[in-house]
Amino acid sequence: MTDEPTDPRRAGGVPARPGRDRKDRHDGRDRQVRPVRLGPRSVVALLLVSAVGVVAIGWPLITGPGSEVNAHAQDAPWLFAGLLVLLVAVVAATISESGMGPKAVAMLGVLAAAGAALRPLGAGTAGIEPMFFLMVLSGRVLGPGFGFVLGSLSMFASALLTGGVGPWMPFQMLSMGWFTMAAGLLPAPHTLRGLPERVMLAVYGFLAAFAYGTLMNLAGWPFMNALASSVAYQPDSSLADNLARFLAYCMTTSLGWDLGRAALTVVLTLTVGGAVLNALRRATRRAAFEARPTFDDR
Repeated sequence: MTDEPTDPRRAGGVPARPGRDRKDRHDGRDRQVRPVRLGPRSVVALLLVSAVGVVAIGWPLITGPGSEVNAHAQDAPWLFAGLLVLLVAVVAATISESGMGPKAVAMLGVLAAAGAALRPLGAGTAGIEPMFFLMVLSGRVLGPGFGFVLGSLSMFASALLTGGVGPWMPFQMLSMGWFTMAAGLLPAPHTLRGLPERVMLAVYGFLAAFAYGTLMNLAGWPFMNALASSVAYQPDSSLADNLARFLAYCMTTSLGWDLGRAALTVVLTLTVGGAVLNALRRATRRAAFEARPTFDDR
């Protein structure tokens, strides 16, 4: 005879429901799983690279006429190289500090490969890039830390896959990292489910797709030939004049691409987003990235 409690359902002749029991046990775990957490070192590195990225992207709208920065615009490739090194450092610091196990690394690799494979499916036609849809959902489920790493690595792998390696790649990696990380910072990650969650993600994906396109436009805009276009950056012009030129540049060169990217992200999120979210949550729950071993004294 033992004093151990018995399952009242078994004692009363009611068969246990293993599937339901497992679901009940996993409900709490689903609310806590974050495969990559942003620790102190990762936060500092992320803030540093974000600050450098903001300056490197937005310097045409920050500096005034006659600024010394404008005289060193040709040094940009060196800045790009430095930014890429910082991005790699952020990824390495995040992974090492979080103590990612083999399961988390495997999921990171699978999702990064999937994102890289999805990007060229549209062959750049009208901005049709299914990659953005996957990044939004992955960042939502797996959290901001995992999201930043995933977005950066996915864009890096995509550049290698499509031969798109160039001075624009560090900015693509940083922008996609922000894009995916912000999805993990959206409200109510543990309580909002179903259609309301998909609508929220669709709205975010729509706005963020335009934000990504705007950042990439701003990164390449200053290097246009000022004599070739009336919408090119003018170092000696005022902020208001350059801002008007930049808006005209976005409207005439990339609005259609950004709209196509945003529309596809919305459609995919509302139609198949529920199934993908469930699959990601199920995989994360079963992998139990942050599970810790427990020992019974008996």
